[in-house]
Amino acid sequence: MLELSILGFLAEEPLHGYELKERIKALSGHVRPVSDGALYPAIHRLVAAGKLDQRTEEGASAAPRRVLSLTGKGRADLLERLRTPKQAEITDQIRFNTVLAFLRHLDDPAEQAAVLRRRLDFLEAPASFFYRDGEPVRAEEAGDLFRQGMLRVARATGTAEREWLREAIEVLGQAPGQRS
Repeated sequence: MLELSILGFLAEEPLHGYELKERIKALSGHVRPVSDGALYPAIHRLVAAGKLDQRTEEGASAAPRRVLSLTGKGRADLLERLRTPKQAEITDQIRFNTVLAFLRHLDDPAEQAAVLRRRLDFLEAPASFFYRDGEPVRAEEAGDLFRQGMLRVARATGTAEREWLREAIEVLGQAPGQRS
């Protein structure tokens, strides 16, 4: 997800490392903070793979800074990652949010809708944090206040997300050149 975030933010504009780190931090928040020990090796891998360019420019104070930008190869990689997200990027809420943050870079509404349909299909399968005799436990059956709270919040969140996904898929289906 770190590489997807790097490619996604650089598809919007060239950035230096600190700006990129701050944007990634804002996207993933405190849940999955990004460290320099993870960010800079990922940047170096992408530069070595020809997916990013880096140039040096004068710094605001004294030290020069390296500005990163996306190459054509990097843009192609970003688009492929968005077209075909891994299953964990569909099932994990934070990873899916990262995909969602950059999905607008796909030009084809049908491709965008296909990603949203995968998430909707996942959310429509019965699931719970807790199971009894192989069956998902509903909030009303949780047996304790705290698990009941978890399940009620998850149900409300899931309901809202499924509703939005259906609306978005419908809108994308009405995009010019698309059939509804």
